[in-house]
Amino acid sequence: MALVTTKKMFEKAFKGNYSIGAFNINNMEIIQGVVDACKKHNSAVILQVSKSALKYAHPAYITKMVEAAIEETGLDIALHLDHGADFEICKECIDYGFTSVMFDGSHFDYEENVAKTKEIVDYAHSKGVVVEAELGKLAGVEDEVKVAAGNATYTDPDQAVDFVKRTGVDSLAVAIGTSHGAYKFKGDAKLDFDRLALITEKLEAAGFHNYPIVLHGASSVDQNAVATCNQFGGQLKGAKGIPVEMLRKASSMAVCKINMDTDIRLAMTAAIRKSLAEKPEAFDPRGYLGEARKDIEAMVEKKIVDVLGSTNSMN
Repeated sequence: MALVTTKKMFEKAFKGNYSIGAFNINNMEIIQGVVDACKKHNSAVILQVSKSALKYAHPAYITKMVEAAIEETGLDIALHLDHGADFEICKECIDYGFTSVMFDGSHFDYEENVAKTKEIVDYAHSKGVVVEAELGKLAGVEDEVKVAAGNATYTDPDQAVDFVKRTGVDSLAVAIGTSHGAYKFKGDAKLDFDRLALITEKLEAAGFHNYPIVLHGASSVDQNAVATCNQFGGQLKGAKGIPVEMLRKASSMAVCKINMDTDIRLAMTAAIRKSLAEKPEAFDPRGYLGEARKDIEAMVEKKIVDVLGSTNSMN
């Protein structure tokens, strides 16, 4: 049991045609719900933290809670910064003991994205930490990420090869039609699997064998959780995510990491709304937060089995 990088996780996932779940965390109950599900299924896991979550929970609390989760479950866990905006926040997380960081320079022009990513890769690698970067722009809203649908751009396969060559980045988040937040599609979901296959093919031809691809904005937005939220006072109308079968197909290709944040938020909020509505006299946070923890655990179990295929990936 240890705090590890994603390197070996991704090597095994690529060869085994499955993905590792990357679940966003910001409090104890979320961490416990995620890792308890992973322990049941002997699944590798990435716990990731956004800038907003760092501000909310503080880096020292996050790292100590993750260390406690490792000690209690016996799992190997990667602790990852999600959507790092600049060198300073990436360095801060590396210095706090994170084993993986993502630098999101997708909003910069290409050459600036290359230069800034390379700077972070050089520092991270000197500390034994791996780096994820993003090429292309995903639509949607989640924490600091706000991209209008009209400004979303798909990842160019040739540019992906050049980017990996010049930056030395360890994994690449690509844009193939996923979207941040709970409102991903107005019509039918569409993912560009041909583009995904071509990116992998070109990376392979360039000598980047078994190169790990990452999908952001990949929550399926469980409709039962949405319905429960709405039943007990929520107003989530038209929330729609990525169909499970599409995520499973991506997992069987080169996608080694699938990010899920919205699904955790929905599971937690639905459980809390239901608990407080059914027990209006209750005021002990352990009651409704305990219910939330159970529902997060059940949701993550379903992801491991139905989407990720990562059961027994710790073996």
